[in-house]
Amino acid sequence: MAYFQFLAGFIGFPALFFTTLNLTLKGKGRMLPCSLRAWPSHAVVGGHALLALLYTTPWDNYLIANRVWWYDPALVMGTTFGYVPIEEYLFFIGQTFLVGIALLTTARLAPPLDRPFLPRIRLRLWSTFLAVSIWICGIFLLGFGNVSGTYLGLELVWGMIPLSVQLGFGADIIWHYRRPVFWTLLPATAYLSLADALAIKSGTWTISPEQSLGITLGGILPLEEFVFFFLTTAMVVFGVILVIARQSHDRAGWIPAKLRSST
Repeated sequence: MAYFQFLAGFIGFPALFFTTLNLTLKGKGRMLPCSLRAWPSHAVVGGHALLALLYTTPWDNYLIANRVWWYDPALVMGTTFGYVPIEEYLFFIGQTFLVGIALLTTARLAPPLDRPFLPRIRLRLWSTFLAVSIWICGIFLLGFGNVSGTYLGLELVWGMIPLSVQLGFGADIIWHYRRPVFWTLLPATAYLSLADALAIKSGTWTISPEQSLGITLGGILPLEEFVFFFLTTAMVVFGVILVIARQSHDRAGWIPAKLRSST
């Protein structure tokens, strides 16, 4: 399976579906909850796609340069920037957009429970402690573990930085909106992992057996790939929710008082 075929079939068509569904729901009056309209939602998703591209590019170039994973040159168009084929850059953007627009659709179909927001400082502290602890485990895997822990260590060190910031700022806000958060996070992680397994089986790309733990899901998907999609999906879901949530803006003081009362 050519990489562009993978993008069209597993990213492009689902993104088009959710975009159409989202706009249809909006046209029928199924608006986002008022508390999730602090910033224009589609612009926020687009901004996250740009951030994903900027943040992931150096990391992914390092992975390919060090043969943590590689792609079949016969299955890409041949245009590369650094070590990475152009299809991979499109994947960064496409995955972020797909997850983001799916989250907006879910928020219209399964709005948050009608309950007051309760700040939970302990939840923020414990969530941050857990995230930083996982980050330290990644450092340990890279510095003191076997070479088989390389890919997982690189994922944790790279992924837990933004997640630690998100949880430290707004774990309680994310929990408040847990219905759309988890109804997007879990299905999207499962779907992307399944698509990835099919691409690996077809030879589109390969994960280094020496630099991964050798634990596979379904006999095909390396554990590290599942972790990757969980981390990246969480970054997008948490990030979009935090930016469009009124509570985040109240906490950061980004919204003038008269505008807060209208949202």
